[in-house]
This record gives sequence, C-alpha cells and structure tokens, in this order.
Amino acid sequence: MRRIAIEEAFWLDDLSTGQIDASKIASPYKPEYRSRWAARLIDFTEYRLPEMDANGVDIQVLSLATPGIQMQADTDLAIDDARRANDALAEIVNEHAPRFGGLAALPLQNPEAAAQELRRAVKELRLHGALVNDHTLGHYLDERRFDIVWGELQDLGVPLYLHPSNVSADRWHVLDGRPELDGPTFSWNATTSGHALRLIYGGVFERFPQTTVILGHMGEFLPFWFARLDAAHRRLETKENLTKLPSQYFAENFVITTSGVNSHPALLAAIQAVGIDNVLFAVDYPFESTADAVAFLDTAPLASSDREKIAYRNAENLLRLRAV
Repeated sequence: MRRIAIEEAFWLDDLSTGQIDASKIASPYKPEYRSRWAARLIDFTEYRLPEMDANGVDIQVLSLATPGIQMQADTDLAIDDARRANDALAEIVNEHAPRFGGLAALPLQNPEAAAQELRRAVKELRLHGALVNDHTLGHYLDERRFDIVWGELQDLGVPLYLHPSNVSADRWHVLDGRPELDGPTFSWNATTSGHALRLIYGGVFERFPQTTVILGHMGEFLPFWFARLDAAHRRLETKENLTKLPSQYFAENFVITTSGVNSHPALLAAIQAVGIDNVLFAVDYPFESTADAVAFLDTAPLASSDREKIAYRNAENLLRLRAV
C-alpha cells in the first residue's frame, strides 16, 4: 500500500528568521530529543529518505517547521525568507522527485505580498498549497486584512494547513509553573483549534466557501466537540451572519490528519465525526516516529479501501499529488 505523509517538517539554517533567539523559546523536552530533531529538520537524505524507505512512505509533503516565518517582525525579511524558503523547497522537491511534495511559507506580515507569493509558489514552483504556523505576530486569519489571501487560496483551489506555533501569542495564567502543559501536550492544540473556530465565527467560509483548511493532530480536539459546539452555537448571537452550524462548516471546509495521534479509538471517532474522505495520514516527522505512525494505520480496524483513502488517496485528491 502506498503512503503519503502530509505534515512533515524541515528547516533551512540560512533564513534570516533563524537568527531569532531560540533560547527565548522555552522547551520542556529532553536534550537528546531536541538534538535529534534539530539534526533531522535540516536533512533530506541521511536520515529522512532512509526512514521513509524503511517504513514504506512514498512521499513526504514538506513544510517549514514552527514557528516558520510567522514571528519575523521585519516585514521585508519575512517576504525575502518566504521566497527563499519556497525556492529551496521547490528545488528539494525537484531534486528528489517524486519523493517529496511541498507546502509554501507565506509572509502574512504583508497580506498582499503573501497572496502574491502563494500564487508564485503554486503556479511557478508547483507547490501544493501553504502552511501557516498559527498566528502571525498576534494576528489571526479571520481578520479582514487576510481576505486577499483567502481569495487567492479559493481561486487556486489549494488548501491551507493551519499548524500550531511554538511561540504563544499571549500569556495563559493556567500554564504558569507547568511547562509540561505547553506544546503538543495541551496548549498548541487548544490555541490552534481556537484559531480554527475564529475562522468559522469570523465568517471566512461565508466569504470564501470553496476554501479548505487542514488541521493536524486528529483535528486539534475539534471533531470530538461538535455536539457541544453546535448546542452552544444555537444560543449565540453571532457578530457575523453565519448560515450553518460549526460542525457543518467543518464538514465542508476542513480536513484533518492523523499526525502525532496514533490511537485507534480516536481515529474511529474522528472518522465518524468528519467522514472517511476527510482524514489523511501524517507522521509529524521528525518529532514523531514514522514506524509508529505506519504501524498505527496498518493495524487500524478499517476496511482496506478506507485504509487506502487515509494512506494516500485523500491526499492525492486534495493536493493533486500522485504517489508512485
């Protein structure tokens, strides 16, 4: 069975954004894990391809690791970094064809430049969409300033992957003194799902009904919360003229990936909530184990046709990407 993994991170050491002091970003993780991740983020042939080969992953869809360029305060540097990152990504994809695909970085510090870069990345570089690491300097994508980007996504027919950021937009008192709760344990999922709900309640999908957003990590909590969301929504007086329930927007405008959630009960519940055609395979390389992710999917209690949809067919349809 073929496999396409669509949330797989990389980094380029020569980006200006890389000069941001990483020591200011606290990490609760053990040094040996941080060292392993750092070595693999900048590699494509020594570790990455052999791990793909050993586990039967045909294609990794690459994207710039969090926080990407979202925290670059200098707009000109953000625009330059996005171009250089996307050019380098396209070169990597072409050099190792057909083993990699790519999602573009966007300089959302300037929405007009981001829309132009998205079009260039898709039309000229043949990338398959874009990935944004949550907020950009505290700005969220439901703001009307970003409508030009949503319009470009809709016109091009490509998805936006909404990924967590390792830089918080603000301080959560509930996390104080408990660094274990920061990151993928809790805070990243909560902030990213909150961003996704902002898109719904900000009317993004009323204005751009043909756009698609990808959420990783089994949907960042949301598929398991539809009943509560819909019940609360019926009592709300919303600022935007919303014509659907949250679960309906999710069904029409979102897909999810399995990245980092190797749980059969969670997978089966997510499939029930969003439908088999809206679940895609991902590893979350290099932060998660490819072997574990593949074994999880291969042993899931699914019909072979459904397993194939998650493993590669849904990714082919969404990204117009062929595995070999």
